[in-house]
Amino acid sequence: MNDSTAVTYILLEGHIELEKYRYVYFIVSFTVYLLIVCFNAGVIFIVLTDKHLHEPMYIFITALLLNSLFGNSVIYPKLLSDLLSERPGISYEGCLFQAFCIYTVAFTEFTLLSAMAYDRYVSICKPLQYPTLMNMSTVRKLLFICWFVPFCEIGILVILTYRLKLCRFKLERIYCSNYAIVKLSCGDTTVNNSYGLFILVIAVIPPVIFIIFSYVRILSVCLKNSKEFRRKALQTCFPHLFIFISFSVTSCFEIINSRLEGNVPHIVAMIMSIENMVIPPLINPVIYGLKLQEILKRIKTLFSGKKRISF
Repeated sequence: MNDSTAVTYILLEGHIELEKYRYVYFIVSFTVYLLIVCFNAGVIFIVLTDKHLHEPMYIFITALLLNSLFGNSVIYPKLLSDLLSERPGISYEGCLFQAFCIYTVAFTEFTLLSAMAYDRYVSICKPLQYPTLMNMSTVRKLLFICWFVPFCEIGILVILTYRLKLCRFKLERIYCSNYAIVKLSCGDTTVNNSYGLFILVIAVIPPVIFIIFSYVRILSVCLKNSKEFRRKALQTCFPHLFIFISFSVTSCFEIINSRLEGNVPHIVAMIMSIENMVIPPLINPVIYGLKLQEILKRIKTLFSGKKRISF
C-alpha cells in the first residue's frame, strides 16, 4: 500500500528488523501482556472479593490498576496483531482512538496518584477527621473527577487533531500518539501545540505539586512521632511514592521521545517508547502486593488455601 491510496490508513514503521525478529517480539510481548494481566487482575480480585479491604486506600489502588489494565489492553492486542502482519498499520480513526485512550489513561494516572496522596495525607496528618473526610461519598466523587476531567481534556485534544489534513501516512512508532499524528499534517498546528502544552501543564504540574506538598507534610508529622508510627506510615506511603516517581520518570521519557522523534537513534527512541508500556504496569501490582501487609496477607492466604476470602 502506498501513500497515495492510504488516505485514511497510517503505517506503523517503528519496529526494528521486524522480519528477522517477528516471532521473538511476539513471544516476548505476549508474555509481558500476560504477566501484566495476571498481576494486575490478581490484586484487583483480592481487593474486590475481600470486604476487609473495601477502604479508600485499597479502592484507589484498584482504580489505579484498572486504569493501567485498560491502557495496556488498548496497546498490546493491536501490537501483537501488528507483529504478525506484513505491514503493520491502523486506520486514521483507529489511531486517534488509540491515542485518545493512551493519553486519557496517562492523565488519569496522575489524578489518581493525587487522590491517593490526599488519602494518605488525611490518614496520617488528620487521623481523627479521616472517617469524615474520606467517606465513600468522597471516594466516589474523587474517582469520578479522576476519570472525567482527563476524558474531557483529551477529548478536546483529539477533536482538534481530527480536523487536521494529513500529508504523510507513516509513523516511526509501534503505537499512536497525538503529537506524532499532528506532525503528519501539513496545515497550521499552532492551536494543537498550544492546547497540548496547556493541558500538559494543568494536568501534570498541579498533581505533582500537591503530591510533593502532601509528602512533605506527612514527613513532618512522622518526624514528630514515635519510631513505630513512622514505620507504619512509611510502610503505606512507600508504594505510592515509588510508583509516583516511576511513572513520572517514564512519562518524562515518553514526552522527550515524542518531541525528539527523528533526532535520536531509532533504537533509543523505541526503548524510550516501550518502557512506559512495560515498567509501570508490571511493577505497580508487585509493589502493592509485596509492600502493603494487608494485601500480602490475603495473597498468602489465597495460595495457602487455609481460609477462603470473604465476600
